[in-house]
Amino acid sequence: MSITSIAFVDDHPILLEGLASIFAEDGRYKVVGKGNCASDAVELITKSHPDVMILDLNMPGDAFQAIVSIQQNSPDTRIVAFTASASIDHAVRAFEAGAKGYVLKGSTDIELTQAIDIVVSGETYITPSFASKVIAALRNVSLRKRSKQPIKLSVREDQIVRLLLVGRTNKEIALRLKISEKTVKHYMTLLMQKLQARNRVEVVLAAQELDGYVPARDVSSSAGSLLN
Repeated sequence: MSITSIAFVDDHPILLEGLASIFAEDGRYKVVGKGNCASDAVELITKSHPDVMILDLNMPGDAFQAIVSIQQNSPDTRIVAFTASASIDHAVRAFEAGAKGYVLKGSTDIELTQAIDIVVSGETYITPSFASKVIAALRNVSLRKRSKQPIKLSVREDQIVRLLLVGRTNKEIALRLKISEKTVKHYMTLLMQKLQARNRVEVVLAAQELDGYVPARDVSSSAGSLLN
């Protein structure tokens, strides 16, 4: 059975020593470092590269930035936030920074052991009492990020959008770009999906909100060399 190396970082001396003692006595784990502030956490990584770091969020220094630094310098180290904060915002920030687990203080050593084993296996652990709220918040953050991602159009889509912006019909677009009207309709379907539009009017409205779009004076000069 492989032994999991662990480092603990917490500014409460009694809790820090107590945790270290509990896990040092368990043959499945090896305590390789202890610290009491964010800078200690980063320094411990360079010295010992533990499999897991149990890190308090409310200790001196920026714990969230420490998590980012640890993940950059030792990406294989799994970080478990062990904190008294039941703040959904803190949990989201910890996971976005790179933490793999979030355990509330007051939990038993059995739960902390379970969290360690789960993150070592590559999974994520959140204290069950508020896991559903954290997962929902993380999902909302992910959706907001995806909605802000810039929309990238192909060269052909770009040409069609620019012609739509100056009022061209599908038939006129087909003639201008020297493609079939069926091909234009195919691209219109793709554009509606990309721009989340239900019809050509909404495609035009959505396109007007895209950065850098202005009505083109003429797109036919480059169209002849493009494939349908």
